[in-house]
Amino acid sequence: MSVITRASHPKALWPGVKRWWGLEYNKYEPIWPRLFEKLSSTQAYEEDVETIGFGMLSVKNESGSIVYDTAQQGTVSRYTHITYALGYQVTLEEYQDNLYEKVSLKRTGRLARSVFETGEVIHGNIFNRGFDSNFPGGDGKALFATDHPTASGNQSNRLSVDADLSEASIEDICIQIANAKDSRGLRFLNKPRCLAVPNDLMFEANRIIKSVLQNDTANNAINAIRALGIFPDGIIVNPYFTDPDAWFVKTDCPDGLTHYTRMAPAFDKDNDFDTKNAKASVVERFVAGWTNFRQAYASPGA
Repeated sequence: MSVITRASHPKALWPGVKRWWGLEYNKYEPIWPRLFEKLSSTQAYEEDVETIGFGMLSVKNESGSIVYDTAQQGTVSRYTHITYALGYQVTLEEYQDNLYEKVSLKRTGRLARSVFETGEVIHGNIFNRGFDSNFPGGDGKALFATDHPTASGNQSNRLSVDADLSEASIEDICIQIANAKDSRGLRFLNKPRCLAVPNDLMFEANRIIKSVLQNDTANNAINAIRALGIFPDGIIVNPYFTDPDAWFVKTDCPDGLTHYTRMAPAFDKDNDFDTKNAKASVVERFVAGWTNFRQAYASPGA
């Protein structure tokens, strides 16, 4: 079903109706696909199983034997699909009184908007709950923690001392990212891709990242964050982040923030036999979460 807007029909469509509003607000561009890898699924759930590789080489003494290492299974992250649905009705009386188009088309547009809003809120909550131990990942820890258990000891993807967004705190977290290690304690090249912030930090984030010289100082020094091109994907302002102080950095580490689609949004319509009402609905199935915590670093603010 299509959505009729005032722009496409400048004249009144129904007698006595001067204007109707609330059908279409300006929309955000989809945000969560910029933060999550989108995959498809054909099962009730998906599991990501970490494979832990080998450690460093050992010294082999003359005539001595080679030391053999063993690959290990690490964290298992399970993604269980959730079904989301919503519908509306147009009564027989509305239909007979020639209000079907006016009422139903407005509700169809709002139903599509609900699909968009649901997806953004659910994916935004992965970050909003990222510091909450009541929402653990496969390793039993919150997404952002200083003590993720690994085969080589605890690792962190959160500043050791919570800090507000600033040039210094961004540099600190980028150094932490650069020092990343895998589960066997081997270094790998982990690089920041984007800075993600709530609406409350969008001006400060732009001042820090885009200033030619150091922000809010009298120093005649370059802005190293800009000069080094630390965030090639720029700044993502996400209005679905609920903490006004929390800020996040996404890296290019693979297998991190993940979305599985089991069933794309399916719109349907039918008539109810008993009431003769027209009914419309939408159903979708998906799940969002994370596997490798090293793809996202953060601070909840000071």
